[in-house]
Amino acid sequence: VLSFIIFICYIASLAASFMMAPLLEFLLALFLFFAYASRLNEKFKGVYWPLSDFLRCVTAAVIYFAISIAAVSKYNDGASKAAGVFGFAATIVFAIDFYITFNDLVTFLKQGSSDSPEGRKTEDEHSDSDSD
Repeated sequence: VLSFIIFICYIASLAASFMMAPLLEFLLALFLFFAYASRLNEKFKGVYWPLSDFLRCVTAAVIYFAISIAAVSKYNDGASKAAGVFGFAATIVFAIDFYITFNDLVTFLKQGSSDSPEGRKTEDEHSDSDSD
């Protein structure tokens, strides 16, 4: 929702050249929302869904921070200033989402390493050497 509001603000401002970043972020967020809602993450196991969400959060936070600084400092109209302020708020929201997603990603990667044959092999080797 915040990305859509920022997109609308950039359309109405002199900084309309920045409108593509919030639009793409909004569409990516919608895609991931529907992917998780329709349980595509369970159907397509080859895609690392937590990693894709993590990368989306990181890139969104960095891009929103950069374009917000440019919008606030370079343009003087009210819509650009509003888009910049909402962009800073989106940076904070995506940073929080980055932190939460990072914890999910670490949990996901730990599960994946214990399910892999290499993980089981090293565990079996350790249990064999412990019994000796």
